Amino acid sequence: PESLKKHIAIVMGGYSREHPISLQSGNVVKKYLDTEKYIAYPVIIERNSWYHTTKTGKNVEIDRRDFSLLLPEGKIRFDCVFNTVHGTPGEDGLLQAYFELLGIPQTTCDSYQAALAFNKRDSLSVLKAHGIPCATSYYLNAEDTIKTEEIIDKVGLPCFVKPNRAGSSFGISKVHTADAIKQAIADAFEEDDEILIESFLEGTEVSVGVIMYQGKPLVLPITEIVSENEFFDYEAKYEGKSQEITPARISEAQRLQVSQMALKIFTLLKMSGYTRSEFIFQKEVPYLLEVNTNPGLTEKSILPQQANAAGISLPELFASAIETAINR
Repeated sequence: PESLKKHIAIVMGGYSREHPISLQSGNVVKKYLDTEKYIAYPVIIERNSWYHTTKTGKNVEIDRRDFSLLLPEGKIRFDCVFNTVHGTPGEDGLLQAYFELLGIPQTTCDSYQAALAFNKRDSLSVLKAHGIPCATSYYLNAEDTIKTEEIIDKVGLPCFVKPNRAGSSFGISKVHTADAIKQAIADAFEEDDEILIESFLEGTEVSVGVIMYQGKPLVLPITEIVSENEFFDYEAKYEGKSQEITPARISEAQRLQVSQMALKIFTLLKMSGYTRSEFIFQKEVPYLLEVNTNPGLTEKSILPQQANAAGISLPELFASAIETAINR
């Protein structure tokens, strides 16, 4: 009966350039959520409005005091929030902290973990201290003087210039010459006032999904990323300019090594929900590029592909995230 179904808010949108991708992820969750168990309420998160659109096409504002929804049939309180907001405020800890304060379960990791992972410089520093191999990096803030020679001495060429807190590869450049560094830095500062510049690692790139599934962490089949572009950028991710091969064409030794490392990171950082970490192999050793705590869930996205390869359907994947969040 309807009365036993759980009310699930699917939050999507957000305040970053990833807004349209987040809407796609949220709609995929809505499409595949098991209607026998759940009643889904899509909630769009925008800077000046958080709202749900009713079946009659009316936008109803969320009451942010308790994250409830007043509909003609009554006041809806949510059993769980399915968080599909990529970027701020759904991946950087802000929404997580809000739901923690209200005591409403949500499907991603906790606020501190989200904030830490979203800050690439901080999360890589923490993980380096635990023996996780990472690229050599140089940090720059908006007010710092740009010392091109010093940068090249430290990281070499080619190198990557990245915003510290941005997703979907926005603002990232691969730099081949000293002359190109200033422009790449300017591009990265369009996205964030903190950037990191990393040495270029040549090798096989893989993406490793780790999810909480039926109460314990599970490493999904690994995806190899072969980009037609210079690197796995926005076009490669969303406009088909890459091949994603699951399972990856790597040796069994490499597979074990990177699976163990991804699991170690998940456990060390006390993650929950879904994470997807990117690595590049240097011979047999995987080097960590970054950890995503709210990966894309569109039908083209890597995590759903990996779940599929593991024999987990999207309804099972999404139900597991909700039940894990409620049982935490």
